[in-house]
Amino acid sequence: MSSKAQGSPKFRQIAEQIRARILSGELRPGDEIPSERAVAADYSVSRPTATKALMLLRELGLVHSVQGSGTFVSDLAVNRRASERYRKARTSGRIYADDTRAEIVAAELVPEAPKHVVRALQLEAGSAAIRRRRITWEGDRRAETSTSWFSAGLTASAPQLLVKERILSGTLAYVETQTGRHGTYARDRTCARAAGADAEDLGLTDNSAPVLVVEHTVYDQHDHAIEFVEAVYPPDRWTYEQRYDLS
Repeated sequence: MSSKAQGSPKFRQIAEQIRARILSGELRPGDEIPSERAVAADYSVSRPTATKALMLLRELGLVHSVQGSGTFVSDLAVNRRASERYRKARTSGRIYADDTRAEIVAAELVPEAPKHVVRALQLEAGSAAIRRRRITWEGDRRAETSTSWFSAGLTASAPQLLVKERILSGTLAYVETQTGRHGTYARDRTCARAAGADAEDLGLTDNSAPVLVVEHTVYDQHDHAIEFVEAVYPPDRWTYEQRYDLS
């Protein structure tokens, strides 16, 4: 938890921890979340504090209460951001939730990486790069298509990147294990555009349908880029950002 989060009111810290479990897929739609009594006991806080934490989650639309039954995770179409997947991988060793799977459709060495990939990975112009493309499914629904890029220098030390099979712990965790490099921070930028060539992989019939694009770059302890990801999400899905302070 960040220093800012640690300095926030206790009920917000509790809500943030439960929110993270929901967005990582650990808690799935329909799962019951702890009661006020259980939250108070688990976090050693008063019942009013537990009540405020669950109320905040309801206000965010992440959970709903059923009279006489309990509080449950809402059935929202939520984009799983890279940060949530990394958190899940580091706590459970698996990057995807039980009803989510990734279909690897490409794993190859591209002799000359696109210019925007070269910039993101801090490579020399004309450099080769490793490309892994996947379609992520939630049940029978296509939830995302994404392409991960890595320096061609990882070919020898991380050969699984070039195998068209899932890496259960996630590509970042695999590279960390193989190389000793450690992802310490990441930067994202987001835009909306027409689906274009991504329409087919997302199961869209209209190439002009709007999609959300997130470019995600992970940096190691030496400020060198490890992974550059281009993730594309279909329309009518939500993404939830971390709480932030205005002061």
